[in-house]
Amino acid sequence: MLRIAITGPESSGKTTLCVALAEHYQVPYIPEYARIYLENTQGQYQCSDLDIIAQGQLKSLLSFKGQIAVCDTDFSVLEIWSKYKYNRVSEDIKKLVAKDYFDLHLLCTPDMPWEPDPLRENRKSRAELFELYKTNLNKYNKNFIVVSGPHEYRLKKSLQAIDCLIKV
Repeated sequence: MLRIAITGPESSGKTTLCVALAEHYQVPYIPEYARIYLENTQGQYQCSDLDIIAQGQLKSLLSFKGQIAVCDTDFSVLEIWSKYKYNRVSEDIKKLVAKDYFDLHLLCTPDMPWEPDPLRENRKSRAELFELYKTNLNKYNKNFIVVSGPHEYRLKKSLQAIDCLIKV
């Protein structure tokens, strides 16, 4: 199975890209468990909830039965957010980030207009968070590409990278 993760700061086009990739490859995508969890808590959470979210995301990923898994997040999202918001990261999340669950990470640049959403928190920190994502992916030696620009360009670049992995 080929596993692709779309990652990056809030409102950077992750879900749009995820849905487009899933449609292109005619596979279901794995949604961001944090969104499901936070919709059930009216957006309220604390640091310990991030471990619950991580386990929910892992369960979704491991239960997926298909040739190509397109995931609307990765575990680095939780590590970066936990460190940024709470100045600490649980050992469970660190272990999930360190393990290689994905064959490719697509890091979305926050170069598009902010879309308001009641579950989003950091409009002004997107560029700073993007750099943290890039640093984190490099730190863990993850296979990733940066996608930026209009949606069509992001999709084309992503498809090229994924198709290269499929051919290998």
